[in-house]
Amino acid sequence: MKNVLLIDDEQRMLDLLALYLKPHKYICTKAQDATKALEHLEKENFDIILLDIMMPEVDGWELCQSIRKFSDIPIIMITARDQQEDIVRGLRLGADDYVTKPFNAQELLARIEALLRRTVPKNVIEVDGLRWEEERFELSYGNQVIKLTPKEFFMIGHLMKHPNKVFTREQFIELIWGYHSDTEGRTVDSHVRNMREKIRQAGFSIDDYLQTVWGVGYKWVVQD
Repeated sequence: MKNVLLIDDEQRMLDLLALYLKPHKYICTKAQDATKALEHLEKENFDIILLDIMMPEVDGWELCQSIRKFSDIPIIMITARDQQEDIVRGLRLGADDYVTKPFNAQELLARIEALLRRTVPKNVIEVDGLRWEEERFELSYGNQVIKLTPKEFFMIGHLMKHPNKVFTREQFIELIWGYHSDTEGRTVDSHVRNMREKIRQAGFSIDDYLQTVWGVGYKWVVQD
């Protein structure tokens, strides 16, 4: 599940882009001018921006330059222009890619996916659609956000960061609760049990990955 900010002064184009992207698990936020776009960027986190160039008042080039002053979020510029100098100008101002109208929906999707693959931060882990994002404090599967407690969130994140490594209950207690905690191993078991059930209800096959090593602890299994 990825968040995309769509910026275009034409409502029809915004609706068309959203129509293309939503079936592919993108959450679309629409803005028809630079002011609205910057307001969204101040309040929300986005994975990628699709930005039209030819907008009134503040055009896409100027807006791209403004965004680059505070964010390195990937930007794909979308416009009817196809002249070489326009493409070069957009890239020099900080855009990551460029698509001209009319565009093929599959090509646009492929470009978005390729750009996201190159820019996924290290604090994001994804396994078969289960996505752990540290900065957003969010675990999701498909279009669902799985609500975990802070301890559950950090436990599964630690396991996913270290596939096939066994962690004892004592290691989890020291890592999550602290070295001097009076927490017992059964508390760890309770957190893992609750976490498994929440993820299982979202439809992810958690039991294939989060496995119990009897008498020792837990591990996140990933086949090579």
